[in-house]
Amino acid sequence: MTRSERSRAEPGRRWLVALLLACSAGSGAVAQTPEVEIQIREHLFYPAEVRIPANTKVKLVIRNLDATPEEFESYELNREKVIVGNSQGIVFIGPLAPGEYPFFGEFNPRTAQGKVIVE
Repeated sequence: MTRSERSRAEPGRRWLVALLLACSAGSGAVAQTPEVEIQIREHLFYPAEVRIPANTKVKLVIRNLDATPEEFESYELNREKVIVGNSQGIVFIGPLAPGEYPFFGEFNPRTAQGKVIVE
């Protein structure tokens, strides 16, 4: 590449580098969705109470450590998700107003109970 060809290409390269720097700097400023893990063991939710901030979208990662399936169910959260044995499921909730939102395991409703407490 000759000197004149390099000088003509230089503004394009500078623009590309500036664009890449701006994109990478902006990605650090983006807030990530908070993540909360709930485990299902012996037909119980652990923890049985989950605390999350108000007015925030939250990702619930539900890990079923039992061999049998369970359904995460909540009328108040308007969510239901079957999680087969020895696997995991993801449920997004929120943004929610402060309060308590119960959930239960539909296949074991007497034992698998919990609640989301929004503060």
